[in-house]
Parts: sequence; structure tokens; C-alpha cells
Amino acid sequence: MSDIETGEMIENEVIEVSMTENEPEPSQDFSAPSLRSALEAILMVIDEPASIEILAQIVNTPIAEVEIELANLAFELEEKQSGFLLKQVAGGWRFYTNEECWPVVEKFVKEGQPAKLTQASLETLAVVAYKQPVSKGRISAIRGVNVDSVIRTLLNRGLIEEAGIEHESQSILYKTTNYFLERLGINELSQLPPVADYLPDMSALDSLIEDSDR
Repeated sequence: MSDIETGEMIENEVIEVSMTENEPEPSQDFSAPSLRSALEAILMVIDEPASIEILAQIVNTPIAEVEIELANLAFELEEKQSGFLLKQVAGGWRFYTNEECWPVVEKFVKEGQPAKLTQASLETLAVVAYKQPVSKGRISAIRGVNVDSVIRTLLNRGLIEEAGIEHESQSILYKTTNYFLERLGINELSQLPPVADYLPDMSALDSLIEDSDR
């Protein structure tokens, strides 16, 4: 082998090593088996639609890749007629129960769960009843605790429902349902007993709540 050929081989090896060393590391670093599983795990625990920007930031992946993965997941769930679907609503992504499955979900909510509510659920339901439409943040401010799980319980029981979006904070608002009135045996909310009889100085409480919302 000539010196020229040897030199070319050495040069090629140096170039290959150099290119390998300069290759960028993968951008994904989400501590999960895959991008799909990371997104599914996040979407399973959120209570409000998550924006594509937030999801991309959490999984440390370009927005375009996350958007493609979400679109593929949404399509696959719809194609196999899954019990839950992935939808883009209010500028974000979130899992929702398949509307075609609602009759069986409603039956489970009304007949398949224990009839009694916990004290935390009753207190939260009372706040919604008297302050509706009200955001989760405001409910938490009144009760002084996180109410995420309790809100899910009341939604699942059909006692409360979403009532739009708060203009300033973009938070989901909640209100009681007709089923709530039915369970209480009243026709309208005006038949609820005056809250002032049980919670004195409501004006002071409202002031504290308004301050916490700012």
C-alpha cells in the first residue's frame, strides 16, 4: 500500500471520528420509556387542557415532534373506538371520555359507587353551589386545601359540571348540575338555605378570596 493510500485512510478515519464526536445529543430527556408514554402519563393526570408549548417543554422535545405524536395518538384512539379520546380544546390537549360511552359511565356514577360523599366532597360541593360559577383556584382558596381529586369525584358523580372559562385567568369554571338539584329535592338554586346563616361575615370572606385571585 502506498503512502498516499495510507494517508487517505488515516484522513478518512479522522474525519469519521470527528463527525461522530460532533453529533448532537438527542434532545429528548423526559425520563420515560418513550415520547408517547411520557405524553400519555402527563395527559392522564391533568385537570385542564395542556398547551403544546408546555408539553414540549416538559418532555424536552421540539414542538413539531410533540404535535405529530399527539395527532397520531388522537387518531389511533378514535380509530379503535377507545373509551377515552384525546382532543384539542381551548388551546390545549386533554383526555376526554368517549361520548358514545356516556350511558354506561352515567350508570356507574349513579349506581356503581358508594352513595355517601366524604366530608371534603360535601364541603367542596357546598362552595360550588353557593359561589358558582367558580374556578378550582377559588374553591381551594375558600377551603384552604387542594381540591383537584375532590373536583374529579364530583364531576364523576355528575353533581357538578364545567361552566365555561374565566376570562382573566383562563381557568375552568364549575357549577352544579340538575342531578344535584334532584338529589337535594329542590327545583332551583334559590331554594338553597341562606349561606349567611351558617357562614357569618361572608363579605370579609369574599374580600379574602378576591385578594387571593389577584
